Amino acid sequence: MVILDHELRKRAAMISGAIEDLLPVVHPRELYSAGRHLVDAGGKRLRPSMLLMAAEAVGGDPRAVVPAAVSIELVHNFTLIHDDIMDNAETRRGRPAVHVKWDEAGAILAGDTLYSKAFEILTASEAKPEEMVASVKMLARTCAAICEGQWLDMEFERRDEVTEDEYLEMIEKKTGVLYGAAAWMGATLAGAPVKPAAGLERFGRLVGMAFQIQDDVLDLTAPAEVLGKPRGGDLAEGKKTLIMIHASAKGSKIEIFGKKNASSDEIEAALTTLEACGSIDYARKKAVSLVEEGKEALAVLEDSEAKTLLLELADYMISRSY
Repeated sequence: MVILDHELRKRAAMISGAIEDLLPVVHPRELYSAGRHLVDAGGKRLRPSMLLMAAEAVGGDPRAVVPAAVSIELVHNFTLIHDDIMDNAETRRGRPAVHVKWDEAGAILAGDTLYSKAFEILTASEAKPEEMVASVKMLARTCAAICEGQWLDMEFERRDEVTEDEYLEMIEKKTGVLYGAAAWMGATLAGAPVKPAAGLERFGRLVGMAFQIQDDVLDLTAPAEVLGKPRGGDLAEGKKTLIMIHASAKGSKIEIFGKKNASSDEIEAALTTLEACGSIDYARKKAVSLVEEGKEALAVLEDSEAKTLLLELADYMISRSY
C-alpha cells in the first residue's frame, strides 16, 4: 500500500494542479470561491485517479486525459455540495459546508457551476471526436443516475422497510456509477476497444459500491476528527444502510435511529448493539465480495503496472480508515 499511496499522491497533485488552470477563481469571485471550497479541501482524488490509471492500463497517456479526470472530480464535488444541503450537514472534510458559509442559494449555484464546468473541461481532453462524444454521453447518464440514487436514498428514509437489493441499487447509482464512468472514460478516451472499457467500467462500479459500504461502516466506527464530521450521522439521519437493514432483519432495535439530537453516549450504545448482532461485520464482508467481483472484471486487461495499481486501489477501498 506504500507504493499505491505514493502513486495516488502523484496523480492527486497532477489533478490539483490542473484544477488551478482549468477552474480559476474568476468574477464573480465568491461564486467560484464557493465552488472551489470543497475541491480545495484536499482528499485523495480517488475517482479522477482511477480515470488516469484506467487510461494507463490500456496503454494511453494519462496527461492527455487530465481534463476528463478534473471533470470527474468536479461532478463528485457538485454532488457533495447538494448532498450537504439536503442532509443539513454542517461540516464536510473538516470545513464548514458550502451552504453554511455561503447560504443555500449560494451553495446551489456553486454546485450547478461545478456541474456545468465539468462538461466544458471534459472537452479539453485529447481524444478523437467519437470518443469525446461517447464520454460526454456517459458523464450525462452518470449524473442522471447519481440523482436517481440520491432520490432513492431520500425515499428510503421515509419508508419503514428497505430490502438489501434495493439498497444495493441505490448505492450503485449514488456512488458506484461515477467510479464506473471514471474508469470507462479513462479507457475510452485513451482509445481502448469496447471490451476492455466495459471491463473497467464494471470494475469501477463494483468497487465504488464497496467504497460506499465502507463509508457506511466508517460513519459508525471512525473517530469524528478523522471523519471530518460527527460520528453516527447516518443513524441520526435515519439512513437505511446495509448495516441497518441487516440489523432490522436480525430483530435488533436501535432506539436512536432517526434521532437528530442523539448524544455521543447513545451513538456508542447503538454501535455496541450493531457489533453484537453482526451487522457491521456483515457489511464489511459484502464490501469484500464486491471488490473481489470487481477485480475479476480486470481479467480483460493485459498485466501492467497500472493494472496492478488498480487492483491495489480496489483493496484500499475497503481497508481505508477514512
